[in-house]
Amino acid sequence: MPDECWYDRVTLPALLRHARTTYGAAMRRALAREGYDDIPGNGLYVIGGLALGDGGIPIGQLVRDLGITKQGAGQLVDTLVLRGYLARDPDPADRRQVIVTLTERGAAAAAVQAGVREEIDAALAGRIGEADVAAMRRGLGTLIEMERRKEEE
Repeated sequence: MPDECWYDRVTLPALLRHARTTYGAAMRRALAREGYDDIPGNGLYVIGGLALGDGGIPIGQLVRDLGITKQGAGQLVDTLVLRGYLARDPDPADRRQVIVTLTERGAAAAAVQAGVREEIDAALAGRIGEADVAAMRRGLGTLIEMERRKEEE
């Protein structure tokens, strides 16, 4: 039997938290070097998510995705708008809804984030192999689906 590794003794939730920190800390360092040092906590998620999407996102969806209150999402969006990362516009399909989109500054910050994410992903694949990365993604995706199914019940 192979020797136990340090991570075999750590709970999965703790591993997930610290693994997330690997990405977040590296992104924050790179963003600060490029002059984007004023992005609030959940701002990385919003900016990165908008960059991967095909347009804007309703604030209501941010509330659901981030698991924060409508007031919290509104404050986050307000901050990102004031700092030049997001624009807020009425939804053309439903004028009662507000859509947030990336500004030029937001897109530039998202590009920095994406570059860091790609570097870390490549380093990880180099250390454990593409098959293990795919298995990890499958496991994380399954965890997410488990919670989504509970929410739908």
